Amino acid sequence: MNNLFENFFTKMTGNQRPFSKQHQPQKYGTFKALLIVLIVFIIVEYFVLIPINLRSPEFVFFFCILLVIFIGLRSVFQASFDKTNKIMSGLVALLLAYVFLGQLISSPVFFASSYQKQLNVDRDADFYKDNPKVNYQSIPVVDKESAERLGDRKMGEIVDYVSQFEVDNDYVQINYQDKPFRVTTLSYSDLIKWFTNHGEGLPAYIRVDMVTQESEVVRLDEGMKYSHSDLFFRNIDRHLRLHYPTKMFEAPSFEIDDDGQPYWVAPTYTYKIGLFGGKDITGAVLVNAITGECQYYDIGEVPSWIDRVYPSELLLEQLNNWGKYTHGFFNTIFSQKGVLKPTDGYNYIALNDDVYLYTGLTSVSNDASNVGFALINMRTKEAKYYGISGAEEYSAMSSAEGKVTDLKYTATFPILINAGGQPTYFMSLKDSAGLVKKYAFVSVENYQIVSVGDSVAEAEKEYYQLLEENGKEDVDYESQKVTSQITSVEEVVVNGNTHYYFQIQDSDQIFIAPISLNDGLPFLKVGDVVTIEYVDEESSSQTVSSISIQ
Repeated sequence: MNNLFENFFTKMTGNQRPFSKQHQPQKYGTFKALLIVLIVFIIVEYFVLIPINLRSPEFVFFFCILLVIFIGLRSVFQASFDKTNKIMSGLVALLLAYVFLGQLISSPVFFASSYQKQLNVDRDADFYKDNPKVNYQSIPVVDKESAERLGDRKMGEIVDYVSQFEVDNDYVQINYQDKPFRVTTLSYSDLIKWFTNHGEGLPAYIRVDMVTQESEVVRLDEGMKYSHSDLFFRNIDRHLRLHYPTKMFEAPSFEIDDDGQPYWVAPTYTYKIGLFGGKDITGAVLVNAITGECQYYDIGEVPSWIDRVYPSELLLEQLNNWGKYTHGFFNTIFSQKGVLKPTDGYNYIALNDDVYLYTGLTSVSNDASNVGFALINMRTKEAKYYGISGAEEYSAMSSAEGKVTDLKYTATFPILINAGGQPTYFMSLKDSAGLVKKYAFVSVENYQIVSVGDSVAEAEKEYYQLLEENGKEDVDYESQKVTSQITSVEEVVVNGNTHYYFQIQDSDQIFIAPISLNDGLPFLKVGDVVTIEYVDEESSSQTVSSISIQ
């Protein structure tokens, strides 16, 4: 090793025997080397934000690089490669072996059973009990792409914001006051805009109602000082690392509490299988986006209003391991008995004021059918498997698109609902501009049973009729037909679409009729007699599927 260093410095300097007696060691050489390495560490850590944790492979590699730099500098300053440098060289070798061997022995080859059990899936879950009949007034019809368009359009209406800020494209799905929303923050347009605005912080965030398609720029009394677009120590990632230098974080997600106050939720993780295998969430740090106040919660103590603690990618990886290693590692290579895998897509479902990740499960033979479905709570990791076989999601999407071939609409990735006591795919159909134009219901068991309508109520009514026509005698729904007199009526524009809200005699319910149902709706007035049809959803308001004006 000494000869290597001598040859290196000979080539670099042209001098012979750099560690000879003529080359005297510098005073405080070790201290100088340590100081330089410390400066390098601070600079790199400021930008890279590596957790100072020996369970982090990235940190171990970084530490090895720092040791190599220290050994090299110390050798130069000391004019020798002494015993201390040799010991530290050995430490570098041990740390590298620790990482490589740790990753090897933590692999599924040795711990397939542990990987399979990391996600505790309830195989006896009852789909109909866990998923009561859906109220289509709470069905999310907006996906992330549509939410982005709605949010950007709303942002463009705020003149004093659009020149200074941009909209982040995160659009995280959450439950807010028991309704599904997508929320995202603003960001500074550029360095100059940050310089002129960072004192007051980001003044608002965007909230998109996934049911009504209403988008809103929510102005804050005090701006958000901590975000991804802020610089220096108010950058949310750097703020977290400064307060928790040893914790390993997943990417923070933006959420709002039930009062609409903005927060960042940063999940913490560790490895639970071997040294570096079986990543799992251990808790979360909640950061007030306005004040920067931080609070850590263990995984079992996370506040119930938080919807997303487990990242989607981690849940899908654990679900994949659950279906893959049921009969051990080598079964996945040879016989593949009972091996399941998640389908290519996934979506989110709002249940009981929580957000669940939903995806289908199919066999490894890549056929066009699902053997079942999985729902995983993104806050608690509670997982349920429903053994309902049927068409996989992309087949259902193609079937829905086939009903509107002439319009060239594209289907969103479906969600799984209980419609009339039947497992059903629900999806929106979008035009080339990404705007929702129609809605579709597709039977999971028979994807040839497809209904499409201009409103959710219209599509639902047709779907129930198709189910009965195809021999389904146990379709559970109540269709109502009422003739009565209008007692009050209001015209409301929801995201560019006109709806008429009205009440009738002898009823406290509010009825909602999209203008697409009847061209005479603009002339509707108090005293008119109407005949309406609707599926009774046991709600204070009902969306009608047809209306005639007498």
